[in-house]
Amino acid sequence: MATLVTLGTSALAPELLEEKQRRLFHDLRSMGSVMIAYSGGTDSAYLAWAAQQALGADAVAITADSASIPESHKRDAEAFAAKYRIRHEYIPTFEFENPDYTANNPDRCFHCKDELFRCMEAYGASRGLHNIVYGVNMDDLGDYRPGQGAAKLHEVKAPLVDAGLSKAEIRELSRLAGLPTWDRPASACLSSRIPYGTPVTMQNVKTVEKGEEEIRALGFRQFRVRFHEKLVRIEIAPEELERALQYGMAARFVEIFKPLGFHYVTLDLEGYRQGAMNEVLA
Repeated sequence: MATLVTLGTSALAPELLEEKQRRLFHDLRSMGSVMIAYSGGTDSAYLAWAAQQALGADAVAITADSASIPESHKRDAEAFAAKYRIRHEYIPTFEFENPDYTANNPDRCFHCKDELFRCMEAYGASRGLHNIVYGVNMDDLGDYRPGQGAAKLHEVKAPLVDAGLSKAEIRELSRLAGLPTWDRPASACLSSRIPYGTPVTMQNVKTVEKGEEEIRALGFRQFRVRFHEKLVRIEIAPEELERALQYGMAARFVEIFKPLGFHYVTLDLEGYRQGAMNEVLA
C-alpha cells in the first residue's frame, strides 16, 4: 500500500501527487511558450518553476511594475527567478490611471488583472509569445475573485487548476522540489488593504506598505495592515496574536503608525483571516 502524504486536511498518495505534476509539465510543454503572471508568491513561484522545467527559456515570468506590489515582494520575486534561472521581466502597468480601479468598488481586482493581462498581451505580441498563464488553484475557485473574470476575458490559462492542484498540494510539491516559497504566507496586493468604497491612491498603498514593513521587522510572519482613513486596523495571525497583545508591543505599534498619519491604532481581536475585506459583501 502506498504511503500517504498529509496535505492540510487531506491525504494523497505520493504517486498521485506526482501524476498531477506530470500533467502540469505536459500541459505547459504543449503550449510551446508561456508568459507567467508572476508575483513571487507560493502559487506563481511554483508555476514559474514548473514552466522553466518544462520549457526552459521559452517560459518568461512577468511581474507588474506597480505601486500595489510591495518592493520587498519584488525583491523576493527577483531572487527566486535568479536562483532557478527563470527568465524574468518587469512590465509597467497603469491601473492607478483607471478611475474604475481607483474607485475601489468590489470589482477592483477585475480592473487590476484586466490591465495586467492587457499589458502582457502587448509584451507577448512584440516577442512572439502567445500564451498567458496564472497561478489560480482549485481552492481559489470557490472564493470571491473578480480577477478570474479578467482571466476569462483575455483567455488566460490556469494550468494549476487543469492539473487539479489545491493550495496544500502546491505547497507540498514546492517543498519536495526544495523551493523556499513552499511555506510563504499568503499575500495579496496592497490595494486589498483599503476598504471597498475608499479610493485607492498611491499615497495610501505606500502608507500601508511602510506599516507592514515595520511589522515584518518586528518578527511577525502573517499579518495585514487595514487602512480605514485615520484609523489603522492591524490583523495578526491567531498563533502570533498573544505576542501582539503584550502591552510593550501595543506601544510599539503606536510608535509605528502615529507618524504615518493615523489618529487611532487598533488591533483586530479576531486576528488575521484571508479575505477579511470581503466580509462586508456577505
